Amino acid sequence: MGKSKIVDVLKNGKILVSDGAWGTFLYKKGLKPGECPELWCIEKFDDVKDIAKSYIDAGADMVESNSFGGTCYKLDYFGLDSRVAEINEAAAKASRQAVGDDKWVIASIGPTGKMLCTEEVTEEELYNAFKEQAVALEKGGADAICIETMSDKDEAALAIKATKENTKCEVICTFTFEKTVRGDYRTMMGVSPVDAATSAIEAGADIIGANCGNGMERMIEITREMRAVAPNTPILIHSNAGLPVNVNGVDTFPETPEMMAVYVDDLINAGANIIGGCCGTTPDHIKAIKEAVIKWEGK
Repeated sequence: MGKSKIVDVLKNGKILVSDGAWGTFLYKKGLKPGECPELWCIEKFDDVKDIAKSYIDAGADMVESNSFGGTCYKLDYFGLDSRVAEINEAAAKASRQAVGDDKWVIASIGPTGKMLCTEEVTEEELYNAFKEQAVALEKGGADAICIETMSDKDEAALAIKATKENTKCEVICTFTFEKTVRGDYRTMMGVSPVDAATSAIEAGADIIGANCGNGMERMIEITREMRAVAPNTPILIHSNAGLPVNVNGVDTFPETPEMMAVYVDDLINAGANIIGGCCGTTPDHIKAIKEAVIKWEGK
């Protein structure tokens, strides 16, 4: 692409805005429980492209792709493991067409669901799975690969290396943390924000961060911890619209666009360089975040 690299723009002090939730949007468009979300990239390409376009219209500088579960291991559940390249290329292409040439596509790669520690899978097998997905996403038009919702730093490192060694894409790596009873933050596998940041940078990530699991307020604490050990590495934060509340058996996310936007200044001051949303966030949330970023830049 002719545009600058994301990290180069961030070096100049620019705060960028990313997109919001995809799963929520897909269900609103008719995705049924048990369906493969990624298959929509083939069968309902225009609907997927519309999601990306909605976030660009709301002011996002970059959007992800509908490829979170696009490894062979995740697609195998739906009998689609032989279509990894086709599905991921289409996923990146949908976002690429939606954003045009002047915005970035940060294509999504999620965890495989396989455990290295139980020898369920080998490092070589994971590496090859991430390589296959990343190569297809680049072919579809991705500028960067967003390896996200990670809990195991070893799996994350393999995803980073597979992407760096086999594509020219910038690499973003984010982990998902929960607040423990002790008041600190850990991933499901016990990884702290400090360990996550350090290991991702050592593996070659260009941008680090956190997504999901927390609302904006808690993400401020996580950002500070990461920034303390990564003074020069850009940080991306995709927070939920608050912590989920169960209403009549359905998890809902309580934070309005205005509520999330209140925390933008503190998040930037804590060290965030890219701010977007995860579960429960909509184009309205992204619009409010964008407006808050513009106000911060004008101070």
